[in-house]
Amino acid sequence: MKHKSFIVPHDFTQVATVALNHAIETSKRINTTIHILHVVEKQEDIASATDKIDEIIAAHTVEGITLTNNVRIGNIFTSIAEFSAEHQAEMIFMGTHGAHGWQHVVGSNALRVVTSSPTPFIIVQEKAPKLGGYKNIVVPLDLHKETKQKLAIVAKLARYFSSKVHIVTPEETDSYLKYQVETNILFAESYFKELGIEMDSSVLPGKDFDHEVIRYSVSIDADLISIMNLNRQGILGVFTTSYEQAIITNDALIPTLILNPVETTEIYGAWFD
Repeated sequence: MKHKSFIVPHDFTQVATVALNHAIETSKRINTTIHILHVVEKQEDIASATDKIDEIIAAHTVEGITLTNNVRIGNIFTSIAEFSAEHQAEMIFMGTHGAHGWQHVVGSNALRVVTSSPTPFIIVQEKAPKLGGYKNIVVPLDLHKETKQKLAIVAKLARYFSSKVHIVTPEETDSYLKYQVETNILFAESYFKELGIEMDSSVLPGKDFDHEVIRYSVSIDADLISIMNLNRQGILGVFTTSYEQAIITNDALIPTLILNPVETTEIYGAWFD
């Protein structure tokens, strides 16, 4: 099995440790190295940060999982992406403190970090991972073709955790848009059926779609919501910057899998193979 590489940016807060626990839970049955990364501004801060990461590693030792200590001089908006590229990481697990927390990794700033790297992110709040991982995964689909790209990595997670995938789409009254929504649902059904993954679909009210997605996710006890980072362009008035921020910082504390659109799905295709 190909060795996997995960990254956990750590700012020595509790939510960053929660993100580390999510990475560990995801790593338990595969050959994985988890790189714990702290970014400092000055050379003189390196020694103290290195000692703190050593303490974190000592407290989170799990058989079969390698944790490494990494301190970089720079800023989170470039250093995380550069580090991910160097280590060819499959996933970055990052903690956020919600809508009113640490301003460096919340809201639009969190999206800035995500945008800087093609690596998929799982962004978590202060909610511990469930034993067994992400069993119920909610996947909102809009009418933009790029949103289908997330199905590949969702499928990898679903097969790994024996998850059920819940596709949700916004209600459309226009007949042409409604047809496009139905076509996307049929595509997802065929895709997941071929892979032997259990799936269902629901149509949610299009108004305040972000809140409807969260409300639905709570109703099925979802463990993960998967979205695309399309914050630079609104898609039919549904997926916007505020939509993505609302999902990332949702009050239910459900983790978010977020990906940047790419030209093809190949970047996600080999995950967990």
